[in-house]
Amino acid sequence: MAAAEPLADRTRQRIAELIAGASIELSPRDDFAGDGLRDLFPPGTTVFVNHPPSATYLDIVAACTRLRRAGFTPVPHIAARRLTNIEQAVDFLRRATDEAEIADVLLIGGDPAWPAGPFRDSLTLLASGIVESHGIDRVRFAGYPEGHPQISARSLDRALTAKLALAEERGLAASLVTQFGFEATPIEDWVAGLRARGIDCPVAVGVAGPASVVTLAKFAVRCGIGSSLRALARGHTAFARILSEAAPDALIDALVAGEAESGAIDGLHIFTFGGVRRTAEWRGQKLR
Repeated sequence: MAAAEPLADRTRQRIAELIAGASIELSPRDDFAGDGLRDLFPPGTTVFVNHPPSATYLDIVAACTRLRRAGFTPVPHIAARRLTNIEQAVDFLRRATDEAEIADVLLIGGDPAWPAGPFRDSLTLLASGIVESHGIDRVRFAGYPEGHPQISARSLDRALTAKLALAEERGLAASLVTQFGFEATPIEDWVAGLRARGIDCPVAVGVAGPASVVTLAKFAVRCGIGSSLRALARGHTAFARILSEAAPDALIDALVAGEAESGAIDGLHIFTFGGVRRTAEWRGQKLR
């Protein structure tokens, strides 16, 4: 009988498996949103293209098209509140599917305090029927293990349940991508809560790629997880250690260590925060 694989070896193998299969996220105007990414990441990597305030939906389509031609699998953010009218939403999806061969999108509400058009959130955009009418067959929704600064936990839960039910009704395969965090416990508790509610769709856990403390702090506050950073002032050394390392190693290790108790991780999603090369170098080091 063959000897059992040592636990440490299995853990390292699992970490490498998650990192190798992780999706990444970048801006549509990033220098690596196209052919240049081939020098850093393998073909077939799933690349989310976000929607910063300075970009238009045409910028997103153009980046997705470049990435598709370079051999990657682009997934555009579609921010409902940034769409000014139904015609723009239709043009966005038409161009994305025709020019970038998109079949998979991330539907989000978006940052604006007030909708620019008829869609107040991703649920109303999904309910319009525009998404599936353009050949999209997979949708992803955002998850918030540490909550949302403007939306109550109860409202988030109700909205997620409604979106997943509507996606199933429309024949769309649904999955979740979480906001990035710095601690495993809130993520594990949130996923456990989903499973307890009967939500069994895949969940990709968001992690912050290597970045300076200043960069991480800026994006954490912008994304509504500033409370995690403020915990530093109260002497939470776990947060201090993770931030000082400026890489997600400790978080990923903790998530893998907790899989036996809290359940398997479906995947990782890496927010590059403008540091695509740095993320690629970190990835390469972890996979050696």
